[in-house]
Amino acid sequence: MNTILRIALWTALFLYFGGIFYLLKKRLLELRYTLLWIFSGIVMMLIVIFPAAFERLMNRIGIIEATNGLFAVVLFLLLVILVSMTSALSKMNRQIKTLAQKFAAYEKRLRMLEEKKEKESDDRSCQRSVRVCEPAENEKAEKGG
Repeated sequence: MNTILRIALWTALFLYFGGIFYLLKKRLLELRYTLLWIFSGIVMMLIVIFPAAFERLMNRIGIIEATNGLFAVVLFLLLVILVSMTSALSKMNRQIKTLAQKFAAYEKRLRMLEEKKEKESDDRSCQRSVRVCEPAENEKAEKGG
């Protein structure tokens, strides 16, 4: 592997791990999702540390240039991460849907309870006004009668 390529890869790995650990420290990434990114970085670091072994492996597979193999490995790792993130996103989407349905049911129940309470308070106010009015009518009847 070319020396300039190795230096560029070491620099990229340093920035890669620095970015991942920074986001993890700021709690912008969850640990369970970060582990796949860290694993990918370790694979890339092993390729940079042992370029001869990587080149032999790529030659056995039928890839002549190590850089082409490097791109193939990176593409594979990105596809694995993409599938993992898509799976997590689908799970969260189902959870959000369930949560929205429960929220709508609770909101409907709350409205029904509020309407019931409002109706009961209206009925009580009518009953109180009738009680207040009855003695007054009885007193008028007694005075007039």
